[in-house]
Amino acid sequence: MTDTRLLSLLHFGDSAFPTGGYAHSFGLETYCQAGMVRSREDLERFLLTQLEGSTGPCDATAATGVLRAAIEQEPRRLPWYRQTLEAMKPVRSSAKRAARWERQTLRVAAALTEDRRLVDYAGDVDDVAGFRVNHAVAMGWRRPRSAGRPKRRPTAYLYSSTALLVGAALRLLSMGQLEGQRVLWSLHPVIERVAREAAARDVKEIWSFAPGIELAGIRHAGLDMRLFRSSSGAPGIPRPLRIGVGGPVGSGKTALVETLCVRLRHVYVSGRDHQ
Repeated sequence: MTDTRLLSLLHFGDSAFPTGGYAHSFGLETYCQAGMVRSREDLERFLLTQLEGSTGPCDATAATGVLRAAIEQEPRRLPWYRQTLEAMKPVRSSAKRAARWERQTLRVAAALTEDRRLVDYAGDVDDVAGFRVNHAVAMGWRRPRSAGRPKRRPTAYLYSSTALLVGAALRLLSMGQLEGQRVLWSLHPVIERVAREAAARDVKEIWSFAPGIELAGIRHAGLDMRLFRSSSGAPGIPRPLRIGVGGPVGSGKTALVETLCVRLRHVYVSGRDHQ
């Protein structure tokens, strides 16, 4: 792989891509609030379940299959992947989020690479009402200049997804940057193995089974307080008001929040009006 191709893969496989991914926790916030994920070991088990039960056999496998279709210039295969992935996303917000991310991925990739196929596909996504899309499909549809090393694409996809969740965990748990990096580092062998399996799997054998994580995604919209977004707000459940407190070190941010909590604890409970 040349440096240019390596940089391209690293760019699209970065945890900050797709834009907006940092705003979602994929059910992790529900687990944290329920006390089911409290430590590094709990987080590693959650990520292992996500990799082995969902993103590996499902999304990464689809991305590999779409990559093969791109190499063979067979865009007619794409609808099957989109429909299959959508059917395997029982959480409405997961399907909507995946669709939104593919649109963003396609637009950015088309603008950066000026690849005619990507430009045309992105135009189809924008022009056709109800066009079904998925981020794994967009990740796979970026055709490489050669057919070598098909395992690189699912590896990049899985690493990106895992790094995104580790970043979410750093905001949800009492965990420092170093410990978060250790979690990600410890999962390198798992990511490599799951990516190898995805690259070798027949696309007709695509599957997903992570019911606990899917249920956590469904329940996320009903949490009283949420740090991360939920695309499927439950009827009758208002979103909490968020107030940011900014200022330099030592300016009294923590003291202000503590005072507000003490003053309002008899009026508001868990973010809901208790009057």
